[in-house]
Amino acid sequence: MEHIDSHINDRPIKPALLRGWKRTCPNCGTGPVLRGYLKVRDKCVVCSEDLHHHRTDDGPAYITILICSHIIGPLMLIAFEMFRPDPLIMSLVFALLTVAMALFLLPRIKGAFVALQWAKRMHGFGHPDST
Repeated sequence: MEHIDSHINDRPIKPALLRGWKRTCPNCGTGPVLRGYLKVRDKCVVCSEDLHHHRTDDGPAYITILICSHIIGPLMLIAFEMFRPDPLIMSLVFALLTVAMALFLLPRIKGAFVALQWAKRMHGFGHPDST
């Protein structure tokens, strides 16, 4: 009986993650999950899904740093070996590229973290009062 109940209560992870990446509500996919740049809304403005249960903390920042460093590091090596640019120019270009990439990725990864927690019913998202 427990197995059947847990199967009924499953929420599909992939659509939720895609909705989170798009910074929309993991439940309806329409309402914005973030208010401003990184502040998660308490409720979805479209479907009224409670979103205040999230516990993202430093996870999105850590993953953003991990992704940026794994992309920028090899690019710096390739650029240096192929073009031998002036160190100041190279530093400025890659610093700007890193900041731009981090600013792009951070809210999307945070939305995906919230969506994953919602799909897995973590931290209160599985409470009977929430859908």
